[in-house]
Amino acid sequence: MTVRGKQGRRPTLEEVAAKAGVGRGTVSRVINGSPRVSDSTRATVEAAVNELGYVPNRAARALAGNRTDAIALVVPEPETRFFAEPYFSDIVRGVGAALADTEMQLLLTLAGNDRERRRLAQYLTAHRVDGVLLVSVHADDPLPDLLEQLGMPCVISGRRHAAEPLASVDSDNFEGGRSAVNHLISRGRRSIATITGRLDVYGAQRRLDGYREAVAAAGMAPDERLIAPADFTEEGGARAMRELLARCPEVDAVFIASDVMAAGARQVLREAGRRVPDDIAMIGFDDSAVARHMDPPLTSVRQPTEEMGRTMTRVLLQEIAGRSDDRPRIVLPTELVVRDSS
Repeated sequence: MTVRGKQGRRPTLEEVAAKAGVGRGTVSRVINGSPRVSDSTRATVEAAVNELGYVPNRAARALAGNRTDAIALVVPEPETRFFAEPYFSDIVRGVGAALADTEMQLLLTLAGNDRERRRLAQYLTAHRVDGVLLVSVHADDPLPDLLEQLGMPCVISGRRHAAEPLASVDSDNFEGGRSAVNHLISRGRRSIATITGRLDVYGAQRRLDGYREAVAAAGMAPDERLIAPADFTEEGGARAMRELLARCPEVDAVFIASDVMAAGARQVLREAGRRVPDDIAMIGFDDSAVARHMDPPLTSVRQPTEEMGRTMTRVLLQEIAGRSDDRPRIVLPTELVVRDSS
């Protein structure tokens, strides 16, 4: 129960300090989580806070520290892709879990067209958030450079390129692609195709690099006809699969850079009378619910998407608090989950 201060109003910071027998600054440091307070003093102040029912004025704290107590999760993709791909909801779940014990608010922003990007740029320029999580960044995206110019703390999920200067958290896309193709080779497949994601996304390029590496290491002649670029959508996966069947009817396996694209490719194979895995083995990427619910269930490369969201958030909070001088580039491992499709 909250104990009201004088004349029924809420207790003040000064009253908490008097109750605890410390200075106002000490109370402020305890409330703001400063390490420069002894354990015994912290316990005394926290007991006074609890007894008086003191509630910090978050707005005043934010103003005094030039803080908003909010971060933005920015997805530079259209709404249709955001809601179609389980990847994004898993990232949001991980971010939410990492923020659960903080006072930070999360602002989710989709910026899939020029108008939305302009509005976002204006919002960020006004410093209405303390930091930004950027997900699904394309190579030519100007947002990371804008954030750098603004001095805004930022963490990217997936780098734009190998020399990305900003802090980043990614899965091992290269090893994921390589392990998928090695599995197909171990099953005796010899005409192995791949359907890529958009190649201006660094992660999609690395999955393709892993495919190429595995094919070359097996002594198989590279065949560019077996590589079909797509766009991470179900429609794109279907379109690319039709192209592959037309160009290379002898194809006996396909590594697909997302489960959503694999669902589109699977429908095309069914319409063409190609049995999975008897005629064509399939492997996807993400290990989402889509993979588990396909017929047959889809072998897929699992990336720790929720953990990526949690890790990104932890790194960003450290940057905001000024506890990190470096910009880490964290790569989390992937795992091949074998099911009936291969």
